[in-house]
Amino acid sequence: MTPTALLRYGFRPFVLLGAVGAAALIAVWVPWFLGLVSLQMELPPVSWHAHEMLFGVVPAILGGLLLTATPRWAGRPPVAGWLPAALVVVWIMGRLGVAGSEALGPLGTALLNVLFPVALTAVTGREIVAARNWCDLKLLGLLGILVGAQSLFHWELWRFGQSTHGTRLAVATSVTLIMLIGGRIIPNLARSLPEVRVVTRRPTPFSRFDRGATGLGMLALAAWTLRDDAVLDARLTGALLLIAGLAQAARILRWRPHRRLTDPLALVLHIAYGFIPVGFLLAAWAALAGSPAHGGAALHAWTVGAIGGMMPAMMARVPPDHAGRPLTAFWPFAAISLAVIMAAGTLIAAVLDPQRTMQLMPLSGILWAVAFLMFGIVTARRQHAGLNVRLR
Repeated sequence: MTPTALLRYGFRPFVLLGAVGAAALIAVWVPWFLGLVSLQMELPPVSWHAHEMLFGVVPAILGGLLLTATPRWAGRPPVAGWLPAALVVVWIMGRLGVAGSEALGPLGTALLNVLFPVALTAVTGREIVAARNWCDLKLLGLLGILVGAQSLFHWELWRFGQSTHGTRLAVATSVTLIMLIGGRIIPNLARSLPEVRVVTRRPTPFSRFDRGATGLGMLALAAWTLRDDAVLDARLTGALLLIAGLAQAARILRWRPHRRLTDPLALVLHIAYGFIPVGFLLAAWAALAGSPAHGGAALHAWTVGAIGGMMPAMMARVPPDHAGRPLTAFWPFAAISLAVIMAAGTLIAAVLDPQRTMQLMPLSGILWAVAFLMFGIVTARRQHAGLNVRLR
C-alpha cells in the first residue's frame, strides 16, 4: 500500500498506530511494573503507563474513529492527504517526547504531548462547523476536556510527582465518549444485522432513557473524579456511582444482547460496553466500603475492559458501516476482541487478589499484547490486499 493510499482515510494510519502502540505499551509495562527491567525516564512507571494508555493509545484510536465518522455524520468528504499525515507526525513526536522526557524536562514533554489532542480537536471542530452540525458540538467539548486532562496530568506530575485528578478526568472523559458514541453505534449496528431485521422485538433505539442514563453516568464520573473526603462525601459519591451503574446495565438490556449470539463482533461490543456498568458498581463499592482494591478494579474495568475491549471491535465495525458495506464478522476480529476481554477479566482478578499478581498480571499482559499485535497485523493485511473499505 502506498503512503497516499494509507492516508486516504483517517482510520488507516491511526488504527495501525493505536494497535502497535497498545501492544508495545503493555510489553514494556508489565516487566517494568514487576521489577524485571529498569528504564531511565522522567515519568514514574505508573504515571508513564497511565499517560501512554490515556494520552497515547486512546487518542490514536479515537482519532481514527473521528476522522472516519465525523465527516460522514456531517455529509462531507473524508479527511485525507497532508492533514492525517501531519497528525501522525504530531502523535509520533509525542511518543518520542515521553521516551526522551529526561532530556526535555517537564515543560517540554508536556508541550510536545498536548499538541496532538489540540490538533485533533481543531480538525474535528472544523468538520463540525463547516457542516453546521451543531449536535456534535458535545464531542468537541469532550475533546477540549481531554486536552485539559492531559495538561492537568502534567501539572500534577510536576507539582506532586504523580497525577490523580488528571488521570481520573481522562478516564471519565473516555468513558463518556463511549457512552455517547458507543451508546448510539451499538444498537444501530445490531438493528442492521440481517437476522435482527426479521425479529419483532428489535434493539431499542436511542431515546430519552439513554440521555438520562448518560447524564447520570456523567454526573457520577464527575463525582468520582473529584472524590476527596474533604470535598465530597463518600456516601454521596457511592450512591451516584451505584445509580449510574444500574442505569447503564438497564441500557444494555434494552439493546437485547441475547439476540446477538449469532454475530460474534456484535456480541463482543455488548460485552465490552458491559464493563462500563461493572466499573460503576466496583467504584461504588470502593466509595461505600472504603476498599482501594475495588477502586483499582473499577479503573481497570473502564480502561482495559470498556475502552480496550471497544477499540478493536469498533474499528472493525465502524469503517464498513460508514462505507455502506455489509457488516460481516469473521473469526480473527472475534478472537482479538475475546482476548482483550479475557485480559480485562484477568487483570481485574489480579487487582482484587494481590497475592496472585505475579501470575495473573503477566497473563493479562500477554493476552492484551498478542491481541493488539494481531489486530495490527490483520488490519495491515486487509489494507494491503485492498480489502479495506472505501467511504462513499
